Amino acid sequence: MRPLVYGLLLGLCWIMPDSLSAADVIPINQDESKVPPYTLPDPLVSLQGKVIDSAGAWQKIRRPELLELFRSHVYGRAPGLTERAPAQVIATDPQALGGRATRRRIRVPLTTNPQGLAAEVLLYLPNGAASPVPVFLGLNFDGNYTVTTDPGVPLTTRWVPNRPKLGVTNNMAQESARGSDADSWPIERILERGYGLATLYCGDVEPDHPQGWKQGIRAALAPQGTNQVFAADDWGAIGAWAWGLSRALDALEHQPGVDAQRVAVIGHSRLGKTALWAGAQDSRFALVISNESGEGGAALARRWFGETVWRINTSFPHWFCARFKDYNQNVNALPVDQHELIALSAPRPIYVASAQEDLWADPKGEFLSAKHAEPVYALFGKKGLGVSEQPLVDTPVGEAIGYHVRSGKHDLTRYDWEQYLNFADRQWKASQ
Repeated sequence: MRPLVYGLLLGLCWIMPDSLSAADVIPINQDESKVPPYTLPDPLVSLQGKVIDSAGAWQKIRRPELLELFRSHVYGRAPGLTERAPAQVIATDPQALGGRATRRRIRVPLTTNPQGLAAEVLLYLPNGAASPVPVFLGLNFDGNYTVTTDPGVPLTTRWVPNRPKLGVTNNMAQESARGSDADSWPIERILERGYGLATLYCGDVEPDHPQGWKQGIRAALAPQGTNQVFAADDWGAIGAWAWGLSRALDALEHQPGVDAQRVAVIGHSRLGKTALWAGAQDSRFALVISNESGEGGAALARRWFGETVWRINTSFPHWFCARFKDYNQNVNALPVDQHELIALSAPRPIYVASAQEDLWADPKGEFLSAKHAEPVYALFGKKGLGVSEQPLVDTPVGEAIGYHVRSGKHDLTRYDWEQYLNFADRQWKASQ
């Protein structure tokens, strides 16, 4: 899978800054017996020490507090709902995928300039649906043309991570990658189950490299443009991508055939971190799915296993706000942890998934994070995982909080999608 290879290369081929001494390096641990004790912040105790004992108190006091803490210390602060040019359907095919789907390409301007920076949302809806359908919305890694072999999806003109080799044109390189990530996006199966799929390229919002912000929304909305000097709590790339997901949802709300009250946000790996942050901030997302999001996503930061705060900030300095680096050497001083990020989606259903061989993402830490979010869901009368220990491999669990650890490696697979479709059925179709 191209995103998998790309992620591994970026994650492993980092360069230690010259100013970094051996004492600064946080070692990597993948031995469960070596995980030291840790104490998590309590999601049900406010900064003033007030015990949160009702759904109302959570919504009024603790939820705003935690959102502010995550903005100030982890993901950064995005701008509010800025004015933008209206979204526009630029192409429609009512007989896409052999007549099984209607395909729409929707241009979503990200600024007031209709010809300026924009994201293109690729939307597939099942033909023959008697009423508007729920939709899964997620960012993709390399361009909409990689999620399908559908020739009606054009190549991107934006920066893509796998640059062409010398003597090969960009279009030739991209065309050879058409459908390269289709296994991670089983579009026809999603349609068959009665759902739509919407996706957009993360690089439309901001290219995924340290200087990518200069070609993305952070520069477009910055008062100083590409000369902007970011404050410690200004948004990073994950914040920018999450903001882009909300702008895509803005567009979906006006699309015929889309049930905008039942849009699930989904993401894998770094885009799983993004989905969690988007779902935490934007309560219009009716269901949130994190697939192997690891450090900075679903995995507990205080658990010393797999990727660490230090390592992720060293390898990917552009993902988070600058203040998050203050915790590289002292993660226990971080005023939040990721179980509280998961809890911010309450009472909406949320699904966290791991892979058995993906130790870098700390599968047990992802499970524990979901487990420790249960007390918040309980305030709303919602049942969580329903188990006290991490389940066996390939054994999904949970009610309002879902979880599975899949056999295999870091990937978004058809098995994962089947669990998400089943979960969505239980949350939405059972109540119809």
